[in-house]
Amino acid sequence: MKRLITILCVPVLFILLLASCVEDYLDKAPESGLTEADVFSKYENFKKFFDGIYEGNKLDGTTWRAYNIKTGYSLYFDFWDQKYTMEALTDMSDMGRVMDAQVIKSGQISAIINKMTYDPSRRPILGAMFAIIRKCNMTLKNIGMLKDASPVDINDFKGQAHFIRAFAHFELFRLWGPMPYLTKVIGQGDEWDIPRLSKRETLIRIAMDMDSAAAYFEQADLMRRDPGPGVAGHLNNPEQKRPTGVAAKAFKARALLYAASPLNNEQGNADWEAAAKANWEAIQIAEKYGYGLLSLADYKKNYIGTTYSNEQLWAWYAGTKTYNDGTLNGQMNGVFGGGKTGWSGECPTQNTVDKFETKWGEPLNTPADRQAAVAAGHYSEQDPYKDRDPRFYIDIIYNTAPVPGYGNAKIYYETKDGAAVYGQLLDQSYAGITRTGYYERKTWGEQSVNNKTTPQYTDPLIRLGELYLNYAEAANEAYGPNGAAPGSSLTALQALNRIRTRAGMPDVLQAYTGTKDKLRDRIKNERTIELCFEGGHYYHDIRRWKDAPKVMGGTLYRMDVEKVPASTTYPTGFKYTRMPLSADRQTRWKEAMYYLPFNTEDMYKMKNFVPNEVW
Repeated sequence: MKRLITILCVPVLFILLLASCVEDYLDKAPESGLTEADVFSKYENFKKFFDGIYEGNKLDGTTWRAYNIKTGYSLYFDFWDQKYTMEALTDMSDMGRVMDAQVIKSGQISAIINKMTYDPSRRPILGAMFAIIRKCNMTLKNIGMLKDASPVDINDFKGQAHFIRAFAHFELFRLWGPMPYLTKVIGQGDEWDIPRLSKRETLIRIAMDMDSAAAYFEQADLMRRDPGPGVAGHLNNPEQKRPTGVAAKAFKARALLYAASPLNNEQGNADWEAAAKANWEAIQIAEKYGYGLLSLADYKKNYIGTTYSNEQLWAWYAGTKTYNDGTLNGQMNGVFGGGKTGWSGECPTQNTVDKFETKWGEPLNTPADRQAAVAAGHYSEQDPYKDRDPRFYIDIIYNTAPVPGYGNAKIYYETKDGAAVYGQLLDQSYAGITRTGYYERKTWGEQSVNNKTTPQYTDPLIRLGELYLNYAEAANEAYGPNGAAPGSSLTALQALNRIRTRAGMPDVLQAYTGTKDKLRDRIKNERTIELCFEGGHYYHDIRRWKDAPKVMGGTLYRMDVEKVPASTTYPTGFKYTRMPLSADRQTRWKEAMYYLPFNTEDMYKMKNFVPNEVW
């Protein structure tokens, strides 16, 4: 703990990150004959400078690489050549190919951490977040120089700068832990011995910045950027990628939920009460401005098949992707994308599949849970995919699942003349074929070499569904299952059931609603299912809950599927057997894995900086 509150004396690191880490519009201004006054006094130039936050690049050899806010987006993280996702760094998923993801989840990252810190050809989250913090602070410092802008434009810039500064600090916090909260432009002659805040203090500062952002957005009448439902231009504003006042309130609420969580909580129940209140306020504000939960029929529009949805409070539209787009080779397996050797593919584990309840609401997490569901006539180990939560069929490709271009998915083998003959989706000529018996469907988009569509991809950076889950979690901890935040019309249980109702699921069974301890497990399970494979939520949730040692220290399972003659024992014509994944695909947990380490060379440069523990 002392390590996390040590004074952060990092002159070399911050000079590198804050003074010279990005080739931006301002850097080029002198070559163009522009002075600092030209850049910051004229709206067009000011906007070009500021928009480097969204699209700014850094020179990598002869190629310009993304060095901007997108590095903090989970979907953008998935679109990279290292062929793994945030979920694949947990027990949620296995990657088809054993590459860096398996190295990381086995507890070794130091040799490759530069891919997440500075390497512009990969995902330089650390460097990019500090770069955009600096740009936000420069914006706020120089906004008074802007002459040809309306009050609306000025408040919009201020709102965005406060929001994005907080967002960048939040992403740094989630991955590297607390750091100094930078609110001014730091020059090389300034004092660099900046205190590192505590975890809770960091999150409170983030929440405060989000509150400031919301106030500026409200003054600019930008609580949302597009008209509400039923009005021309709905979800079609050209500035839709930019945050809003509603998004700011939602992110404030998320930050306070993290502050209340076991990993960060410093004030006990008071932190949970603050989180419940903030999330209820965010829900009310979102609904006031016309946001709402999508129907189950439109559920997938939250992340694929359209530009933006009315459940997304802030989102990043990534454009269309063809079936053989190289950016998909982490999410999609080569059997769909046509890549024999280079593609990997995200493959849910049996551990994850077991989190999808029966359609009657029975949990299937443990052997005892499954035995109880069998006794009720609602589950069979030899017909395991029948009568499950509707989201199971949206999120998972399983054996016999209907798949466009493939009929029913053939993820099985059969034994002929003593040799294994593999089904189409276990074709062993593909290097990254699933080892779990499943493929991820939620963000797949149905496209493949056999179904050459080009779906639209959108990252729901925060959506209304999450706020209900945030509120349910915080209210349950603060007030119990049937308690509510002051002024709220929903109890914790009612908020949770609202998400289940949208999904076509029954209310949480009464056996799990009597105490906050019992409901807690169902809230965590519901959150895992509702938000799986999006936002990197699960990676961060198991850490803030301090559940990572248990779930990452357990055994990862797969489903072995053998085609056999149909019989009373095997009514579907398949023999389903749970088996552990091979040893090289298991996880290993170390306490150091709560946070990412820094680059070794940075640690050697520092005289007073006590870094995160090396894995």
